[in-house]
Amino acid sequence: MAFALSNMQLESAAFPAGGAIPAKYTGEGDDISPPLSWRDAPEGTKGFAVICHDPDAPLVQHGSYGFVHWVLYNIPASTSSLEEATAVGTRGKNDFGKHGYGGPMPPEGHGLHQYYFWVLAMDKPTDDLPEGLSLHDLLVRVEPHLIGMNRLVGTYQRG
Repeated sequence: MAFALSNMQLESAAFPAGGAIPAKYTGEGDDISPPLSWRDAPEGTKGFAVICHDPDAPLVQHGSYGFVHWVLYNIPASTSSLEEATAVGTRGKNDFGKHGYGGPMPPEGHGLHQYYFWVLAMDKPTDDLPEGLSLHDLLVRVEPHLIGMNRLVGTYQRG
């Protein structure tokens, strides 16, 4: 996969970079996606995707690296923010086996986990992608069109 880190900035009104994700956005709370906003998308951006991934999760759980909490794509280029519990975009399949967002819920006693929220900018609209793509399937399809990306990291520890 190409790595296209860019000047694009991703933030949330719900938590600061490196800060604790409020329980409301976790599996122990309302389990809704947090608000996100971004700026400075690369010139030529035609669409976005958003991903939330926990690299601190046990590696053997799904035969892949970490745990995918959110895959969202087909986000129009005119979009620069998502409200909490957003209905924008097309929902992909998370590692809970469901479509849409599944909030942080690390195993009991597993300590503090980091959650990487990524925004990806593409030079081609992705409105032809069907619902339910896994993270891997999404990345295979959008990687040739990836022109920028950046992340916001939040933390959560199960109470």
